[in-house]
Amino acid sequence: MTTYNLAPEAVLLARDAATFPADFLWGGATAAYQIEGAAAEDGRTASIWDTFSHTPGRVAGGDNGDVACDHYHRYREDVDLIERMGLRAYRFSVSWSRVQPGGSGPLNQPGVDFYKRLLDELNQRGVVPWLTLYHWDLPQELEDAGGWPNRDTAHRFADYAGRLHEALGDRVTHWTTMNEPWCSAFLGYGSGDHAPGRRDRELTIPAAHHLMLGHGLAVQAMRQSGSPLDAGITLNLYAMSPASECPEDLDAARRIDGLAHRIFLDPLLLGRYPADLMEDLRELSDFGHVRDGDLDVISTPLDQLGINYYSRYVVAAPEPGTPVGDPKGGTSWPGAENVRFVSRDVPLTAMNWEIDAPGLTEVLRRVHQEYPELPLYVTENGAAFDDVPDANGWVDDADRVKFFDEHLRACHQAITEGVPLRGYFAWSLMDNFEWAWGYEKRFGMIYVDYPSQRRVFKASGAWYAEVTRRNGLTAQ
Repeated sequence: MTTYNLAPEAVLLARDAATFPADFLWGGATAAYQIEGAAAEDGRTASIWDTFSHTPGRVAGGDNGDVACDHYHRYREDVDLIERMGLRAYRFSVSWSRVQPGGSGPLNQPGVDFYKRLLDELNQRGVVPWLTLYHWDLPQELEDAGGWPNRDTAHRFADYAGRLHEALGDRVTHWTTMNEPWCSAFLGYGSGDHAPGRRDRELTIPAAHHLMLGHGLAVQAMRQSGSPLDAGITLNLYAMSPASECPEDLDAARRIDGLAHRIFLDPLLLGRYPADLMEDLRELSDFGHVRDGDLDVISTPLDQLGINYYSRYVVAAPEPGTPVGDPKGGTSWPGAENVRFVSRDVPLTAMNWEIDAPGLTEVLRRVHQEYPELPLYVTENGAAFDDVPDANGWVDDADRVKFFDEHLRACHQAITEGVPLRGYFAWSLMDNFEWAWGYEKRFGMIYVDYPSQRRVFKASGAWYAEVTRRNGLTAQ
């Protein structure tokens, strides 16, 4: 049984009042493999995360997403929570292998019907659905055929997108193609920290390109249906700072910024790869995988851009005498393996990520100033902390409330500067399977007791419900 606790004990931490635009979209976010469970039901086949999580030593605690939050069976209860929280939008992802087993061929109707039921519940309650096509769960058969380093995967993705939009386009207008392609390319094929767990830095650059090519092809395929479409992509962006103003540290920041940000932003929004990035990578890749016309496809005009923000990167040059480019095995930073990430004396989340709310304003401002203007959405922002429930399951997560408060103020600051920020999706609606960290890290505004599947609002969930009701932050 779900316990709804929207008690006033969740004290607002506002300093000055901050009212958001009347049409600002307040949302919460999840991802399919992290919450759905039902891993082998109704025709669903394995994804790379099923394989990865069932491989010993890959995931903390030996955890997997076989059951997760059992959202597949409890979606109506979870939509109750969304409605109770007053969310105006819900961002979720589709399990590719649930709706198109194996990643090719006709759609699997039972899988499609699940998402129709979910969308109907959301629409009936006035919650705007925000569908993400790909949140890292590639069908295993496509990985066996080469995965994202294989160009054909981009075409398989476009086929999936076109078919699914034809099936669901009458129920959902807002579509995100990819979530954080950096993670798929560089953690999946470079460092091996994420599925499929391959450790080959030479695969990362073609994987990144084919992810973006798949995005562009998917947008084009969906637009052919004629149904209303608001299409975008979500990138994970960080505030970026050199450890000092010395030329070596400035160059380290340039390199990491190229690999983390501009390798996606520039092709998507400017139709080209950064020249300095290509020079940095010339010993690793000649970019021969980029074919004529690819960049035109990748830069297919977008309707909106999603930004996931969690922290800041502070970087410094390699230690003297350490050769740049020594891969030392797997790496998520090809060509810049030895750039140092510098820790500062600032508060950390349970992930050991530095908390830096002003960095969110910097990121939003930068995208607005350096790239063609688009409506922007913060599609993920949140923090894991060591949540400890009381006897009734209530979690007084004041640290998460403070995190959200500070980052929403950063959003408000960006809006006052003229940044076209249209909405904010808190990560995450509920505790869930946190990828390679299993179930030990909790990001949710709703506490999930996994053995019983009991859901209980945390203080942060009660606080966020007040924010959505007031359309902003109040003054103390």
